Amino acid sequence: MTNLLAILFDGAIYASWLFLVAAGLTIIYGVMRVLNMAHGSFYAIGAYSAASLVGWYFSGQTGNPYWSYLLLLGSALVAGTLVGVAIERGLLRFLHGKDEILMVIVTYALLLILEDVTKLVWGVDPYFANQPYRLLGQTEVGAVLRFATYDLALIVVTVAIGLTAWFVLNRTNKGRLLRAVIHDREIAVAMGVNVDAMFTVTFAIGSVLGALAGALTAPAISVTPGIGVEVIVLAFAVVVVGGLGSIGGAAAGAVLVGLARSVAVHMAPEMELFVIYGVMFLVLAFRPQGLFGQTLVRRI
Repeated sequence: MTNLLAILFDGAIYASWLFLVAAGLTIIYGVMRVLNMAHGSFYAIGAYSAASLVGWYFSGQTGNPYWSYLLLLGSALVAGTLVGVAIERGLLRFLHGKDEILMVIVTYALLLILEDVTKLVWGVDPYFANQPYRLLGQTEVGAVLRFATYDLALIVVTVAIGLTAWFVLNRTNKGRLLRAVIHDREIAVAMGVNVDAMFTVTFAIGSVLGALAGALTAPAISVTPGIGVEVIVLAFAVVVVGGLGSIGGAAAGAVLVGLARSVAVHMAPEMELFVIYGVMFLVLAFRPQGLFGQTLVRRI
């Protein structure tokens, strides 16, 4: 029973992190049909921004340490919005309607550029911002298991973000307009929807979610160059398993991959890396569009 609880909690913690990383990627693809390779850079920029602000805040040690959590959220919001709007308005708006392969190539080039930009801005030395992680202490689960309370709180935050995204898309007027753009862009334009504005807002939301994933992860890791490249591979695995463009699919893919990895870590550690892509292979072998993906009708 103890081992089962450890697998479930570890899987839930990892799945919550995966969903945070993948949610922005799948929203951008669902609306704009842009497979954004640069999404990992948003994660890295969020992590570096949060680590820098938290490190600065605690270096003075003059305020309430719990304000550092607002710094994490604020850094992700500001960094993600600025970078997302600048990229969409400055580059991607000229490529709307182009072939999806071209968009992959362009955003991959953007990933490489942003990786070097982060090195120019923050250098190559690691950043540490573990104070918010240690501040909440540990929580005892069962008789012998202890988990960092910060990790458990991450699960709650992820569920809240997922439910908020579902509510906005399905229960608000703006969400319905966004879904109209997703299902038929031409009809949405004919009905007077400002698709360009929708694209900008969508890309900004996606980049904020990517930066938020990095900011919330920063207290638990060493923020170093290259973390964006590592993350984008896992994010693609999750959205491919769940189905490109589906929030529910991203959540299901994150849970499936998170639990599979947790089982591997506890039962067969040497299989940890393989099992993530093994899950992706099995899903795609029987359902190429992913668990929640829709078969697209191609116009000729």
